[in-house]
Amino acid sequence: MRVGFFTECYRPIVNGVVASIDALRDGLCAHGVDVTTVAPHFPHFVDDARDVVRVPSLPLPTQTAYRLCVPYLNAGDRRRVRGIDLVHAHSPFVTGWMGASYARRRNIPLVFTYHTRLDAYAHYAPFDRGTTERAMVELTRRYANFADAVIVPTNAMESLLREFGVHAPIAVVPSAIDVERFAAGRRSALVRARLGAADDAPLALVVSRLGMEKNLELALDALARMPELRLAVVGEGPHRGALEDRARRLGVADRVRFTGALGRERLPDVYASADAFVFPSTTDTQGLVLAEALAAGLPVVAADSEASRDVLGGAGRIVPPEGAAMAAALRDALAAGHDQSAVHLAFSRFTVEMQTRRILELYREVLAARAA
Repeated sequence: MRVGFFTECYRPIVNGVVASIDALRDGLCAHGVDVTTVAPHFPHFVDDARDVVRVPSLPLPTQTAYRLCVPYLNAGDRRRVRGIDLVHAHSPFVTGWMGASYARRRNIPLVFTYHTRLDAYAHYAPFDRGTTERAMVELTRRYANFADAVIVPTNAMESLLREFGVHAPIAVVPSAIDVERFAAGRRSALVRARLGAADDAPLALVVSRLGMEKNLELALDALARMPELRLAVVGEGPHRGALEDRARRLGVADRVRFTGALGRERLPDVYASADAFVFPSTTDTQGLVLAEALAAGLPVVAADSEASRDVLGGAGRIVPPEGAAMAAALRDALAAGHDQSAVHLAFSRFTVEMQTRRILELYREVLAARAA
């Protein structure tokens, strides 16, 4: 089987969407599936694999690493995507419609994974926010209904898409991580020092893109109520300056360490070196970092959302999105310590093999339906 991934979000961008795309690609390749990824070209970035086709792109007129794709493939790249049996789109934007057009012309199935709540990112557009939110909902609805099947990572997102008016078949398949690798992380005094906890002080961890929609102010508000706590914020994004300003205003700047983005190969030891994990976001479709924290056995404190409830499955602590509530839950989490039941939960729900088998089953279903 040959599958074409079409995505607007891919390396060198580092985030959960890219991680989940790569995890699925690796799982499919391990099962003998040939995967070709069509993604935007980024200046000065060279792929280390030959299975990536880059389309021309332009910078967007906003503060973002994402690119505006130009829907064009040269003759050589058209040959590289020829013979694809199924299109799997990971974006409803330009590359997504390129994939949809390819699927329609060749009468092959189109599968769409709903990775991101686009309406939650409306504040980045240079237009009226309400109008942009409605446009993102309409784009999602139209694209999802064009697909033979839609994949969502949580039951909460299936409900949301139905509210949007999506009537296409929807399969709930959690995005996967390398559970064994995150469970094997090692606690390190050196890593703790780099995260801002050189002593035995308790250390809470946030791993996130630093965007307004991630609600990271909530973690700083909780930190301000816990004078004994240190906080490490791993990630980068356009909201970093505002978060650093807030930390200074709250008087916690000396107890929070903004590390910037770290390579994924370093993250298992980062999780293992923390004492609790904080997830303030209420806009994620899944939150891949929640699965990573579970695999590491970290006690988790998450702001209440249907998606987080789905992912945690009774593990962790779900609290209202308020600083006082999060601080109280963090104290309980730190007292409880390592959570081995969370590790077992991660192995039971988030392995690459489990995701791959379910996705392959779905591929076969849509291929059979299209053939019939």
